[in-house]
Amino acid sequence: MKQIENISENKNYSAVNIGDLNKIMEHSFKHPKSGQDVKGKVFIKEATKSTGTEISFTVLEPRTEIPFFHIHYKDEETYIILKGSGFFQVDDDCFPVTEGSIIRVAPQGKRGMCNASDNYLVYICIQSMENSLEQYYTTDGEKVPCEAKWKK
Repeated sequence: MKQIENISENKNYSAVNIGDLNKIMEHSFKHPKSGQDVKGKVFIKEATKSTGTEISFTVLEPRTEIPFFHIHYKDEETYIILKGSGFFQVDDDCFPVTEGSIIRVAPQGKRGMCNASDNYLVYICIQSMENSLEQYYTTDGEKVPCEAKWKK
């Protein structure tokens, strides 16, 4: 099993590297409910010490599917297709997805996906509590002075 590499860490950040996206299949984890080893999936919440989101990278092998439909109780998910093509289904709606497709699913949406191609389908899933984002863009920040170390 491939390990997540810690790049750097301090009180205000954690930086990790999961490696080449073409090698995500080398990652695996033990599913907490089924006990099965799942290849081609890596979660980064714990590695980055995130408190507001869970982010995962997943590979669906050619002509395969997520083996179950699921819902969440509180969290919405945003799926970003990085490579490949297939179909995504939410409730009774099924639609094609390709590289660049982005799908947000409310907690109670029954979701599933398949890879309908002969190539790997690679995607990111970002999971966060529905309606928890109170400020965004420039309303949740301000410019501060800081010297760019990479310019030296």
